[in-house]
Amino acid sequence: MKPYFDRYSGNRKKAIRHYKQNIQLAESLLPSLSIYEVALRNSLIRELERMSGRKDWYSYFSTIPQLNALNTHIDAARQHIIKRREVATVDKINGELTMGFWVLLFNAKYERYLWKDLRRAFPRLHKSYRQRKNVSAPLNEIRDLRNRVFHNESISWSLKRLEGLHTTILEVCSWINPALPLWIATVERFDKVVLAVKRSWYGWRKFIFMLSPGRC
Repeated sequence: MKPYFDRYSGNRKKAIRHYKQNIQLAESLLPSLSIYEVALRNSLIRELERMSGRKDWYSYFSTIPQLNALNTHIDAARQHIIKRREVATVDKINGELTMGFWVLLFNAKYERYLWKDLRRAFPRLHKSYRQRKNVSAPLNEIRDLRNRVFHNESISWSLKRLEGLHTTILEVCSWINPALPLWIATVERFDKVVLAVKRSWYGWRKFIFMLSPGRC
């Protein structure tokens, strides 16, 4: 709560209201973040299996010295599964790997060895935009947002920034499958929550003024 109390100079009522709204905004992002994460992971696994020619695609990393560092993440996932007294199957390892790992695959140092194959995970990404850095940047932005949401950190200091990140989630999903943003719209309420927060912050009259022609 300290960042909220600091922002409002000890106004406890405003600080608590903002904290509550932060929780509501985080909750409203869960559907899009969840669908994005599953879609990204599954699309990457498909291409990694195609690239390696095997279901346990991560075994391929051991054959290329420049990819050996990625094995640390694979081993960590395997150990977490074993500690739960479960069998470390391919599907279990796929599910245990963190979002940080999937995003790491798009780092510049792996471009020579992975990008040619992993770019196919985004079949609807326009060819003129199909460069590793153009994919890596939004994936890192979404990962940072996802971590803040899941670790109960503030995401509400700038609604404009938050709306932009939400648009980025939908855009990346459309690169994987153009139907995904449409499906996300049927299960999320992000826009409604943002609208309610803006009304609360600015008051109804000022909010209507902001939406008047030439000010949107």
